[in-house]
Amino acid sequence: MKLNLNIQPLNSWLKITSEPLLIAGPCSAETEEQLIATAHLLAKTGKVSVLRAGIWKPRTRPGEFEGIGSIGLQWLKLAKEETGLPTAVEVATAKHVEEALKAGVDILWVGARSTVNPFTVQEIADALKGVDIPVMVKNPVNPDLSLWCGALERINNAGITKLAAIHRGFSSYEKTAFRNEPMWELAIQLKTLAPELPIINDPSHICGNRELIQYVAQKALDLDMQGLMIESHLDPSIAWTDAKQQLTPVALSELMDLLTLRKPESRDKEFADKLAQLRKNIDKIDDQIIQKMAERMQIVQKIGEYKRDNGVTILQVNRWDEIMNKRGAFASALKLDLNFTGKLLELIHSESIRKQTEIMNAKPLVEEK
Repeated sequence: MKLNLNIQPLNSWLKITSEPLLIAGPCSAETEEQLIATAHLLAKTGKVSVLRAGIWKPRTRPGEFEGIGSIGLQWLKLAKEETGLPTAVEVATAKHVEEALKAGVDILWVGARSTVNPFTVQEIADALKGVDIPVMVKNPVNPDLSLWCGALERINNAGITKLAAIHRGFSSYEKTAFRNEPMWELAIQLKTLAPELPIINDPSHICGNRELIQYVAQKALDLDMQGLMIESHLDPSIAWTDAKQQLTPVALSELMDLLTLRKPESRDKEFADKLAQLRKNIDKIDDQIIQKMAERMQIVQKIGEYKRDNGVTILQVNRWDEIMNKRGAFASALKLDLNFTGKLLELIHSESIRKQTEIMNAKPLVEEK
């Protein structure tokens, strides 16, 4: 099912200074001097298309710095006048929207903590009715694609056609190298549902530390995301918020030089022919996989019926352990990723259990005498 969004192409409403699109600026606007000095250094790189800064900061606990507030909007306005960079801020309430529009902010974004709440998103959407301004929507904190889609639809239904999504990763109980798990598959699913929707990657919030930003940014570009939002501070060591994930403007410029920008398509005929042949091979193998899966499920059907008729339970843990061990070893020998193999086997096993459960609940056919 596709997302029916009425949106304009990114390049029709945003002037991209340098490829790839880069939105950069401090996590928080702290002082007028800090913001304007950072803006000048970012503009000097020639690689930044939009200046971002946090004005209102949703914090987990009270007592933490919650943003400089409305006065920061005037600093952004001055930064724009001096550098020529359009500005972007996060809004979380109708009042934020009203103040940002009044201050002449060029782009608004809805944060992850807001996207998770449909009431909040609707409040923002209502405040945007009749306004012609670009809006970007970050993914919700929790990995729920429906919430992300719903937020985009609410903003679009308010009449906003200059629309983009921001992939900033998702919270997870698992402790990994990332502050927020990328869960790339969710961003890919969104792209599948709305191919025309620009998706911008936010490696700063995914990583939580500057060392991983290049890796995540490159992967995002390789997945054909349309740009990057990266936090940059004049001196990250003294930043009031998220110091570990911010880069100096000079370090950001150097990082951008290290990224490889690939094209989504090639006009080279030899490349196209070779790619078409490889895809044809994949199609053939996919057909075989589906056929074998159907044959497997036919056997599962017989097993389910046999268990039912003999009063045997569906789940047999020893058999499942045997499958995982044998198939895992075989997959490893064939150089397949064990994590992928495990997920695939679990999916197949889940469907087998579902099918056998149906059989157990169905009454056996009585033969006519």
